[in-house]
Amino acid sequence: MTEAAVARQNTVGEKIPRQVWRVAAVIAFGAFTGQLDTSVVNVGLDTVARDLGADLGAAQWIANGYLLALAVSLPASGWLTRRLGPTRLWLLALAGFTLASALCALAGSLGWLIALRVLQGLCAGLVVPAGLTVIGRAVGPGRLGRVMASLGVVMTLAPALGPSVGGLLLQLAPWPWLFWINVPIGVAGLLLGLRYLPKGGAAADGGGPLDRLGLLLVSAGVPLLVYGCAAWGEQGGIATARVAGPLALGMLALVWFSVRGLRQAHPILDLRLFAIPSYAAAGLTTAFTSAAMFGAGLLFPLYFQLGRGEDTLATGLLLISMSIGNVLALPIVGRLTDRFGGGLVSLCGGLASVATTVPFALLDLHAGDVLVQALLVLRGLAIAAAMMPPTVSAYRAVTAGQLPDATTQVNILMRVGGALGGALFAVVLTGALPAGAGPAFHAAFWWLTGASALGLFGAAWLAVTERRTAP
Repeated sequence: MTEAAVARQNTVGEKIPRQVWRVAAVIAFGAFTGQLDTSVVNVGLDTVARDLGADLGAAQWIANGYLLALAVSLPASGWLTRRLGPTRLWLLALAGFTLASALCALAGSLGWLIALRVLQGLCAGLVVPAGLTVIGRAVGPGRLGRVMASLGVVMTLAPALGPSVGGLLLQLAPWPWLFWINVPIGVAGLLLGLRYLPKGGAAADGGGPLDRLGLLLVSAGVPLLVYGCAAWGEQGGIATARVAGPLALGMLALVWFSVRGLRQAHPILDLRLFAIPSYAAAGLTTAFTSAAMFGAGLLFPLYFQLGRGEDTLATGLLLISMSIGNVLALPIVGRLTDRFGGGLVSLCGGLASVATTVPFALLDLHAGDVLVQALLVLRGLAIAAAMMPPTVSAYRAVTAGQLPDATTQVNILMRVGGALGGALFAVVLTGALPAGAGPAFHAAFWWLTGASALGLFGAAWLAVTERRTAP
């Protein structure tokens, strides 16, 4: 029996102490801030562009620069967590995010705003993995599902509320308040973190020497891959310099990083974790389910806007039903994951995801609103069961000392998988639209069904490996 399995056996079914819930609440507070910021700012891109005298295409880099910066900072988070300790890194990253938000609000030109958004994204990219490491160490493997489910509720509500909050702010105040809103929230998070988060946790060797070349390779490879996928979705083809160049360079950098890292005594990310069968299975499942989930996040808004003729506000309101299903399911999914393991729960969630996607590939675009909303609620329930359990399984497959690398790697897999899924469904949809909206969306939903089905293979593998190593 592995060390992680023994730890899980010792904590499954235990009541979670109040101090652990306090730690989880503080970490959720920081995660909510970053998630809310992304969706709030995206609503105001057109307003910011007009006020700063720029076109919307240039203003898109306010969002794109932030997302690419997130991908750049992720690889360093594991080493920084070992060097500084997860709590100290979380506090520093949240402080940097809060300061960058204030500077964004004061920016007088589009160039400065984009540069400061990059700084904001670099800090935000460190908040989530550092926070997950704090939670993983404080909670214990057998209780991780329940706590991660609570964090998932917050992560689901933030993007669902973001468009409404952003629209309300723009109705009442000028665009800098899209950034000023982060300042009081960030300050409150810092005060709570200083009071309630566990201190210490830095590695005895100071994190080991910094693998500079490895950091350079992975910090370049991941953003290049993400950028190439996004450009693929925009261009609709892969045989262009803007798409093929970044994809090829990103893959080359990551292959070089992987081969080199397996030979290093102190790599920036320890890829040897993938030798743990349950960790490898959980990582594969996470990548596939992320591709399907983020792809659906692109597809469903377009389904309502292009397919059913709804405006932006109506689309946002109609999609809330999927978030409601997600929020309702997560607490139950967390308990089931602690009891039965992430593989079995994710397998059931994957089957439900397939079952709730197929109707959209068959129904007429103007199917009844009640039927569509019922399907979206059920899909929200299914996504909760498919997406969250594999990440919990990945974190509890490793020891406390391996958690910084595990949280970083799982977040990278989610980001790259999501970028690939978004690009794939954008290409399928735009390529089929000349034949009409109906055939185009039917084709895209069949592809989404296939992507959801791929996640079943990873979930089945995870269920088998967890059963073999279960206490």
